[in-house]
Amino acid sequence: MLDWDDLRFFLAIARSGSLSAAARELRVTQSTVGRRLASLEGGLGARLLHRTPDGYVPTLAGEAIMGQAERVEAEMRAVERTVGGHDAQLEGLVRATSVESLASQVLVPCFAALQAGSPEVVLELLADVRHLSLSMREADLAVRLAPFEGHDLVTRRIGTLAYALYASPAYLERHGMPDFGAGCAGHRLVAGLDGAEVPQVAGWLAEMAPRATIALRTDSPEAQFRAALCGAGIACLARFRGDAVPAQLRRIEPPGSPVTAVGIWLAVHKDNRRTPRIRLVLDAVVAAFRENATLLDPPAHQDAGCLG
Repeated sequence: MLDWDDLRFFLAIARSGSLSAAARELRVTQSTVGRRLASLEGGLGARLLHRTPDGYVPTLAGEAIMGQAERVEAEMRAVERTVGGHDAQLEGLVRATSVESLASQVLVPCFAALQAGSPEVVLELLADVRHLSLSMREADLAVRLAPFEGHDLVTRRIGTLAYALYASPAYLERHGMPDFGAGCAGHRLVAGLDGAEVPQVAGWLAEMAPRATIALRTDSPEAQFRAALCGAGIACLARFRGDAVPAQLRRIEPPGSPVTAVGIWLAVHKDNRRTPRIRLVLDAVVAAFRENATLLDPPAHQDAGCLG
């Protein structure tokens, strides 16, 4: 089957008269230009260019398809302009992915306000523990609690999320205050699933309570919060969630151990960062996390039924 992209190489050689000039124009190697010409001539079963002392000139067959090749080229450029013009408009789909807690607390209000002002931008929010690939276009932008890897991504830290240990009054009545010096022996923990936990949080919890028993594992921060409310055990929760219900959850501070905090990171594929609709959403996300900075990372001494 004819590869229509080979026509670009044919036209570049025919116009410039040499493989080297065509290679410079197309930003490829000279051998690539020669190979693509040979591929086109082989597919058509005819020689299209003849090499002379003055350079390459079209054969009769080459002259016969010249006009058609130029029309194909014009149509391809029209397609590029159409797509480029569409991307230049503030309309279309933008898909974002984030962890559940940040999606519900920060991104939902942010997107609601953004969509009210730019109704032609359609927003999708995937609150998923899986790390969707920006390189594979599974999402346009991502907000995570760990730095991103990938040379094709543009990333920046946009905030900090503080965590602390919490338990319900009923749980503490049954089990007493945890003895961190004894590794919290006799206590029960509500923890995340492997692969879904924030590594810093999982490591901090393991360090604080190495002798505690795991009562429940879940990949949902909301489920961890509800389990702590139900008295299932001690949970490491985002402070904006645990501090919000001081009558139902008590914050427990291990002696000599500060509340742990992790960075909030935003990433976008480098090819998409200047697309207007994606740029609009990126700017709104950065502003939303800036506005919520104190909520997400409150002062360590802020009281919320703290026990220590």
